[in-house]
Amino acid sequence: MKNIKYILLTAVLVGFTACNDEEDFEDQLDNPTEEVVYPDLTSGTADFSNYVAIGNSLTAGFTDNALFIASQENSMPNMLAQKFALAGGGTFTQPLMDDNIGGLLFGGNQNEDGSFGPRLYFDGSGPASLPGMSSTEAFAPSLGSQNNMGVPGAASFHLLYDGYGNPANLLTDPPTANPYYVRMASAPNATILGDALAQQPTFVSLWIGNNDVLGYATSGGDQTVAAITPQATFEGSINAIVGALQAANVQGVMANIPYVTTIPHFTTVPYNPLDPTNPDFGPQIPLLNSIFGALNPIFNAVDPNRAIVFSETEASAVVIKDESLDNISGTIIAALNASPTFPGFIAQFGLPAEAAPLVANLLGATYGQTRQANANDLLVLPSSSIIGTVNMESVAALMDQGLPQALAGQFSVEGVSLPLEDKWVLIPTEQDELQIATDSFNETLEAAATSAGFAFVDANSLMQQLDNGGYSDGNFILTSSLVTGGAFSLDGVHPTARGYALLANEFMKEIDETYGSNFEASGNLLDIGNYPTNYPPQLP
Repeated sequence: MKNIKYILLTAVLVGFTACNDEEDFEDQLDNPTEEVVYPDLTSGTADFSNYVAIGNSLTAGFTDNALFIASQENSMPNMLAQKFALAGGGTFTQPLMDDNIGGLLFGGNQNEDGSFGPRLYFDGSGPASLPGMSSTEAFAPSLGSQNNMGVPGAASFHLLYDGYGNPANLLTDPPTANPYYVRMASAPNATILGDALAQQPTFVSLWIGNNDVLGYATSGGDQTVAAITPQATFEGSINAIVGALQAANVQGVMANIPYVTTIPHFTTVPYNPLDPTNPDFGPQIPLLNSIFGALNPIFNAVDPNRAIVFSETEASAVVIKDESLDNISGTIIAALNASPTFPGFIAQFGLPAEAAPLVANLLGATYGQTRQANANDLLVLPSSSIIGTVNMESVAALMDQGLPQALAGQFSVEGVSLPLEDKWVLIPTEQDELQIATDSFNETLEAAATSAGFAFVDANSLMQQLDNGGYSDGNFILTSSLVTGGAFSLDGVHPTARGYALLANEFMKEIDETYGSNFEASGNLLDIGNYPTNYPPQLP
């Protein structure tokens, strides 16, 4: 039987009795309601009988900064598997969490640093952490390997690491295992790739590499937190993974890595969020301009772009530390100590003239590599919660140097009197590093996919389209705007369920192109409108 869908081309059907004359009746005969007849769905040369998905959080179904049952049920591989089932595909199992709160427990406890915590929800003004505690235990007995082998946090080389699922390695410092893989590893020395191949898949999706750049990006380009994977390591890992899949005669589809600078985690917080009408900031502007007025002549002599001025009528940029700048701490200290007006300047803060060398040293140490942010800088999403707050560690350090508590607090306001640290900002040089690495990684991925005869999805171009005007799919236009755009969840990194549906459609289109299936031509793409853009606080 043909799969027949009817499309009504007339808004209203007028009955014969409503015809006023023969001409009206003839018009209806000449313009009947048309029907579109779709061909039967075929898999082409693809064998979907045993589909296994391999990847990271984007494969697992991570959403709203967590993994939970609803997000897994709306994972991209699960959507694909439901369509593959119509074309000869088999069952598809996933390592489901125990609840819809999200997150993990470690021996009954949540991580002290707040990682692996509950999912985010929209509280009416912005993302908020869901109250409650997960019931999913990382050290629970293994679930065994699953069709969905997406492991949040996995980089390319982690697919080959034989201790990544060992629960004992969760206790090392730092941990060398991944709790999500611990839940499903077939043995302590198993590998993600090995567990995937042990299932003898006929078809795989492989989307890996995002975490080879993402950690560096989300840390604001802080090498001490996370580094970009070396190209040789990445290329060796991808070639080993794809080579093993080829040796197993597996068919598949791969995707490349989007530029992280196109996702709302890096595009939501403006560089100039300091509002002069804010009662906590506006009244402080004259004093702040007085303080930086003592430093600006020094800044201007070195580089006028370093001068710091806050506007009393327009939004002002935050003050940041830019490690790519020459450190002029010594220049600042020397100039302030040589200034005959500096002792009088510090007197306005109730400090004696003898404190001038101390204050000069503190100002030099604080502002040696500072400037105000500009439109070329990207602030990471979590910075929104700390800009304008008082850094208590800074307060304590300044008090240890002899400053009164009130004055120490004035000089410790994040992004205002205290420059934002590297972890909160991606400066242009760091963005360049990320783009160069991503371009190189994507060349490796496409070459590997071509060599294996796999379908290949240009996820990078898709994400750029979302960031540049939006992507139209039927009655919906998805953009990269946080909350309102529909494509990205509240963490600013991972898609919504609707975003995953959009990706699933792109995967099916490329599978059609490579293997001769006809998901698109047969009308079997997903209706993205059937998938939510936001999960409510309460889920079953």
